[in-house]
Amino acid sequence: MTSKTTVKTLLILGASGDLTGRLLLPGLAGLLATGRASGLRLVGAGSDPWAPEQWQERVNGAFAAASKAADASGRDALAAVAASTEYHQVDVTADGPLADLLAHLEGPIAIYFALPPHISQKACEVLRREQLPAGTRLVMEKPFGSGSESARELNQTLATLVPEDHIHRVDHFLGKATVLNILGLRFANRFLEPVWNRDHIEKVEIVFDEDLALEGRARYYDGAGALRDMIQSHLLHIMAFIAIDAPASIHERDLRDAVATVLRASSIKAPYHDSTRRARYTAGTLGARTVPDYTAEEGVDPSRNTETLAEVRVDIDNWRWKGVPFLLRSGKAIGSRRKEAVITFRPVPHLPTGFSGVDSPNQLRIGFGPDVLQLDADVNGPGDIFTLDRASLVAELNAADMLPYGEVLEGVLTGDPLLSVRGDTAEDCWRIVEPVLRAWERDTVPLEEYDAGGAGPADWPTAVVN
Repeated sequence: MTSKTTVKTLLILGASGDLTGRLLLPGLAGLLATGRASGLRLVGAGSDPWAPEQWQERVNGAFAAASKAADASGRDALAAVAASTEYHQVDVTADGPLADLLAHLEGPIAIYFALPPHISQKACEVLRREQLPAGTRLVMEKPFGSGSESARELNQTLATLVPEDHIHRVDHFLGKATVLNILGLRFANRFLEPVWNRDHIEKVEIVFDEDLALEGRARYYDGAGALRDMIQSHLLHIMAFIAIDAPASIHERDLRDAVATVLRASSIKAPYHDSTRRARYTAGTLGARTVPDYTAEEGVDPSRNTETLAEVRVDIDNWRWKGVPFLLRSGKAIGSRRKEAVITFRPVPHLPTGFSGVDSPNQLRIGFGPDVLQLDADVNGPGDIFTLDRASLVAELNAADMLPYGEVLEGVLTGDPLLSVRGDTAEDCWRIVEPVLRAWERDTVPLEEYDAGGAGPADWPTAVVN
């Protein structure tokens, strides 16, 4: 890995879209303000006929918060990039315009496809290897493709343009701090490894419940749903990092090989009405805000039966994990924000007669934002020393010093693919969920409902029990 920027120009396709303004540019601003992207030029391209002033306004607005917190050199770096940036109206799916733009930019170039998957595919198909400056990096947003077949086709297209290690299939959910926190916990503590297996762990839950509703994203989300948007794209990778065997190093090849090995052994088994659940929010209240029924949200097609909450049981068929359920859940418009992995250990085989109180299985919780480690254990007292009480040992984990997209962009600019998803892994994630998607399309799994601002269906395995 290197901390030196190798990319000279960052070209964002889809520069007038929501992703660029809300996430990409603020992430870039954090990099610039801390001196980790010196000498970079920013170029935006999109289908909208924006005047230079519109693009300038977007860049300045996205840089404002970082500029306010930066020192003098950071403010100068932000101002320099904002002053030299430019915007081009380009039809990226037409043969010629994108190649013409690339020919006038200083390389190496990182091309960030902040576009829907099918548009990214068409944009890549009209490019040829000889049209890309030496060292070009292609940055693809997730979901990567719309299924295993389209992911495979996109991989084949990208392979004709640049080497695999110049392709960044980004997963902003997998921040460097989150990944290293999990790996450090797993492999730096001798007492954990002997019990990190099917003999001692009863189940693993990975939950990402958001206290946000649709928030104007119907154009994308209504065609995706919680299973595609979060479980396929993000939570399967978190699961793999929790489940991997110890790699020889945390360098890119060793680590991504270990992740791929876990995902190849993973599946969601039929019957899907037992191993999966789906639900959609109805009208309710989130904090002080009234949320309409999902089907009444602007841009939603009720006939799609898009789920806003999904849960699946993944089985990892290997020696370490055979029979242990990995429950992956993600949903929107949940009253209490919950982002964590919960490892529940098996109960003790025998509690000596004479103890009273609650004896429940030990749990290890890994929180994602804030990054917190919590070990729940049964201990004696206080008071009656024969009575068991639940105690929690809590430690704060290393927090990221950048926004998630700042970490993503740093990896791209420095040529570090550690947090990028490898091509075979991207296809495997689709292979795992596609049978479920087909079953849901046939309505073999009922679409349940829950109130916005509530906790979701109370009888789901991952439901919070008070």
